[in-house]
Amino acid sequence: MNSLQQCTDRSTAAPPPHARVVIAKPDLDGHDRGAKVIARALRDSGFEVIYTGLHQTPEQIVSTVIAEDAPLLGLSVLSGAHLTIMKKVIKLLQQEGAADVQILVGGIIPESDIPELEAMGVDSVFTPGSDISRIVETAHRLTATANDIREPAC
Repeated sequence: MNSLQQCTDRSTAAPPPHARVVIAKPDLDGHDRGAKVIARALRDSGFEVIYTGLHQTPEQIVSTVIAEDAPLLGLSVLSGAHLTIMKKVIKLLQQEGAADVQILVGGIIPESDIPELEAMGVDSVFTPGSDISRIVETAHRLTATANDIREPAC
């Protein structure tokens, strides 16, 4: 039996990992507990998570998304600058030919700003108290058809 057959014949093989997701804290936000909780939940559900850390510029965030070839970007914004930051991030993604990247935004987002974020191209917005399992389910749904889903290692 060759190695390809061994890989495909395993009945106990783990399911393939899900797509990569970049989690970022833009601008001057200094509180990242929520971002880390979401990053861990996504990792535990099979995503490959790249957490950029605090104080990232839109340019740094987009650069990481491009470098990691991630089909999903999650931003945690607590500063109130979510509209300005998202306009810049979406513009940069478009300039880099990555307008197909799915975007999740979480944080202190007034309900009245959600339609504007969605009109910009944000795929889903999560406010404080959102159910973590709903966030994970949304990430699964948004990446279910992503071309970037990796093959399992044998």
